[in-house]
Amino acid sequence: MTSAAGADADGERRNVSDVTGVAVLGACAAWSLVTAAVHDGRPEGVLLAVLAVAAGYAVGRICGVLLPVAAPGAAALTGLVLTVALPRLAPGPEIDAPLGHAGATAAVLTLSAGAACCAAWATPVPVMRLGLWLLACGVVVAGALLGSATAVVTCCAVLLCSLAAGRMRHRGPALIGLAASTALLTGLTWAVAGNALPSGLAASLEDQLTSRRIGLWRDALRLAHGDAGLGVGPGRFGELSATAAQSTLSDGKPHSAPLQLAAEQGVPGVLLLGAAFCWVLFALWRAPRPTPVVLTAGAALTALAALTAVGNALSFTTVSVGAGLLAGLATARPLAEEPPSGAPAVPDRERHRDRRTV
Repeated sequence: MTSAAGADADGERRNVSDVTGVAVLGACAAWSLVTAAVHDGRPEGVLLAVLAVAAGYAVGRICGVLLPVAAPGAAALTGLVLTVALPRLAPGPEIDAPLGHAGATAAVLTLSAGAACCAAWATPVPVMRLGLWLLACGVVVAGALLGSATAVVTCCAVLLCSLAAGRMRHRGPALIGLAASTALLTGLTWAVAGNALPSGLAASLEDQLTSRRIGLWRDALRLAHGDAGLGVGPGRFGELSATAAQSTLSDGKPHSAPLQLAAEQGVPGVLLLGAAFCWVLFALWRAPRPTPVVLTAGAALTALAALTAVGNALSFTTVSVGAGLLAGLATARPLAEEPPSGAPAVPDRERHRDRRTV
């Protein structure tokens, strides 16, 4: 009787997170249509990204139920092969810029490292676990061979966070820390765009980010100030940015997802982006998977959020699908009861209580 009641309560909590996700993604799509109608914008990019995340999440949930170890392992291997075979992922300018189109390659490798670590924590077979850890390390090596310092940094961060997650019993504080770090980086990006940092720190960041990128950010912030409620319309940043107009290689984007949404969809667009990320963390908090799996996925998605704050990784459908896929894999309930991971086993009642309290 108690077991059945616990299963019902867990199912109800999962339904809440699923309904919340549908509402948030639906609101993102609807708001892009509203702002496009007002300013004659082009919402196709936003709609495609929302659809890609939703499709990846659905596939991840299904595959995570049936193949909780093989699915993330296969996803990691696929991402690795894809970036090695097609390092550009899609044609476009600035492929070699530190955080430009190369950011998409770094994003795919980061998600691949996260998926490999999730699979390693999910398997009870020592040999298989070792192979999956080696796969995650291979992703880091691939990033170095491709010349992506960003990929090396983010993948190493995911690996370290995953190893640390094996010693954590409670996921709530860790997920709050991931959310806080994302908010801090977004605020730093906003401060750079608003020229609100000390001159020494601003000069150091400009050397890393390039003056052209910062110019794009400042154009985006200027456009956001012009119409904070509705923005200038989806897809119209390239038409109205003076910095983008000065380059024949411009892709028409400010290379920062929060600033792009602020410029094109106003403050509500930024809030909806934040709501989507918070929903993912909420779904991970409620997920029935072991805590190391959940926190590893959270770390990978947080690293992706950092890349999107300073680049245009979300402009690539591959990245959007990969993000949804990893989130779905980490929130699925496998058909078979999962054995404890490398950390000391935590009873089911403790995991349920941990998900109820942060």
